[in-house]
Amino acid sequence: MEPSRELDALYSLAYEELRRLARATLRREVHASISPTTLVHEAWLKLRASRAIHVESPVHFKRIAARAMRQVLVDAARRRNAEKRGHDVALVTFDEALDHPNAGAAALLELDSALTDLARIHPRQAEMIESRYFGGLSAPEVASLMGLSEATIHRDWRAARAWLAAEITHAR
Repeated sequence: MEPSRELDALYSLAYEELRRLARATLRREVHASISPTTLVHEAWLKLRASRAIHVESPVHFKRIAARAMRQVLVDAARRRNAEKRGHDVALVTFDEALDHPNAGAAALLELDSALTDLARIHPRQAEMIESRYFGGLSAPEVASLMGLSEATIHRDWRAARAWLAAEITHAR
């Protein structure tokens, strides 16, 4: 099957699951200016425009979709943040962003920046955080996708969260 048809077929099969993941991701951001359906469709447009995507499995496809959803959310946060320039914006840490759904665009942009830095130092941890936080994948799904044990995923999750929290705090 040619890559674009394979991608179309996976998208059709995974559509409802992607919407569920998008709803879960957007629950953490009440000020989101995007609906779950729009998030999934915008992510799909990003995926469809990329010709170099090779999907290995349905879980791998969800991982790729998680990255696309992250990009869409970050772009939307940048637009919202640009509209707010000149206003006081509360900054929060990574842990606060996970625990408080009102974190907003600034927190998402801080997280994106810190996650990009983490990817340079610990790519595996950054991929795992992106898969779990933006893609809503469970620890067993991420372990299967990455070929690691669940214990390693949990260990990486703790280490990456601590690193991201310190990085976000230090960036202030």
